[in-house]
Amino acid sequence: MDIAHLLFGIFGNVTALFLFLAPIITFKRIIQNKSTEKFSGIPYVMTLLNCLLSAWYGLPFVSPNNILVSTINGTGAGIEIIYVFMFIIFAPRREKAKILGLLTFVLTVFSTVALVSLLALRDETRKLFCGFAAAIFSIIMYGSPLSIMRTVIKTKSVEFMPFFLSLFVFLCGTSWFVFGLLGGDPFVFVPNGFGSGLGALQLILYFIFRGNKGESETKKPTDVESVEMGLPKPNQDKQSNNPNGSQVAHA
Repeated sequence: MDIAHLLFGIFGNVTALFLFLAPIITFKRIIQNKSTEKFSGIPYVMTLLNCLLSAWYGLPFVSPNNILVSTINGTGAGIEIIYVFMFIIFAPRREKAKILGLLTFVLTVFSTVALVSLLALRDETRKLFCGFAAAIFSIIMYGSPLSIMRTVIKTKSVEFMPFFLSLFVFLCGTSWFVFGLLGGDPFVFVPNGFGSGLGALQLILYFIFRGNKGESETKKPTDVESVEMGLPKPNQDKQSNNPNGSQVAHA
């Protein structure tokens, strides 16, 4: 059981890393155009919060036997902070102020959780407090693809839901779900079980509508739906036929 626990943790680290690196294509475009266009920076800031809380929860003095949770989420936090600062650099003034405000909120929440857990809580109470905080934001992050799934059903097109992102959401969620089960940790297996289920639904939708990639030319998603996923508004950026979503993984 210990070997299986370790192996699923390692596999979860690998699949999560692929998910964290997926937005590189989006930021390559942002740098080339020197503009964030209609991409949303909110998913990156919120993913940063999730990574910080999960990395903190995985530390040995908070929850034993979860160091692999800390390693990948610590790495993810480093990657996400780079994304956030790059977004701030190229964002217009109004969007820049919004992301800076949200970043301040994220750092405040994390600092509060960390200080309270260190100074006011001990042992099992500390684990429960940090575990609930990490699990809640993991579920919120895993729920972010719901809008793009709605778009796929509405347009009957998978153009705005890249296959490999959906695949790694499923693999990452499943591996951390099993890791949490083997370790008997509900704060790991509950949110990741939710993520695994959503990843499976995305793959099912992909295979149902995989032959309809071209239909979205006449049935584009609304502006709001596009921005929610960090995608450019289709009626203002017709050159992009392969936008990249902002799905993330959370251990």
